[in-house]
Amino acid sequence: MSNISLIRRGAAVAAALLSASLVLTACGDSGDSGDKAADSGSDKAAGTRSVKAENGTVEIPVDPRRVVTIGNTNLPFIDLGGKPVGVTEASESELDVLPKEQRSAYEAAEVVGSNGGEVDLEKLAALKPDLILVQFHSSDWDKVGKQLETVAPTVYWGLDTEWKDFADAIAEAGNVTDALGRQKAEFKAKVTKIQKTYGKTIEGTSFVDVSRGDWSDPGTFYIADIGCSEIARDDIGLDLPEAAEGKDPLAYESLPFEQIGELSEYDVITYPIGADGRPTKPFEPVIGTNTWKSLPAVTSGRALGVFCPGNNSYGPVIQYLDSLDSALATLPAKQ
Repeated sequence: MSNISLIRRGAAVAAALLSASLVLTACGDSGDSGDKAADSGSDKAAGTRSVKAENGTVEIPVDPRRVVTIGNTNLPFIDLGGKPVGVTEASESELDVLPKEQRSAYEAAEVVGSNGGEVDLEKLAALKPDLILVQFHSSDWDKVGKQLETVAPTVYWGLDTEWKDFADAIAEAGNVTDALGRQKAEFKAKVTKIQKTYGKTIEGTSFVDVSRGDWSDPGTFYIADIGCSEIARDDIGLDLPEAAEGKDPLAYESLPFEQIGELSEYDVITYPIGADGRPTKPFEPVIGTNTWKSLPAVTSGRALGVFCPGNNSYGPVIQYLDSLDSALATLPAKQ
């Protein structure tokens, strides 16, 4: 699974398009320290170690102190306890759902450019980073990667990196593996709890996850089969629809409101809510339709709002699992 949140898909697509014109003008203190990667291949005496990424094997500091995060690496690094000295812009909607201390860590960093837009090389170099973490579109790396590497050791990942692999890689490169270990343990415990608590309810029950983004055309919605719903399907075991192998995700297809009635074939519907428990603003037009209000799942209390702040690192995924746990608790157990 890629680490691009379904809720943020529209922003991610836009970023990929905008970043095609990436311009580099002119020319972190990391969080918890942890065990170094086993396959380090490093010269510890020289204070460096080797990590593997999409741009090859990169020699980086054993304990990086001044980390700059670019693109989608911003929030995953901070989620692991990292404190970058430089970041690229994150949207207000992304920042709004961050825990207070994480938002403070982001706001304490110098903004060196827009996410997928512009990076100011002079500003970046002035920060004297000892490590740059990057994730954006591969075409942009082809254009600017070498320039970033002239500033500091740069580790790059493409947009299709699976989120768990991405968390592992960020933690290794940024030397925040202690936090990763704790998050993994919490994630595993929550998955196990949900499976044990709601196993009988889930078994034989058909689910569908529907959503709308602020990028969606008026009068349309989509069936979500990537992002947090993928976690519900693959990790928890919910029976959720997904695209056929080799086909584009169902989430990429906009469906007209006229097809809302087709959701009646599913036992349970999940839809997006914010941290306040209310339907997200983009989804409000869906629940305002008479067709939605008359769906069997809606009239029987089996339409469940679930909060998904993101799916590109363990912290937001754990928040999603907590919300899913609470939502499933409202379903009657099967006799």
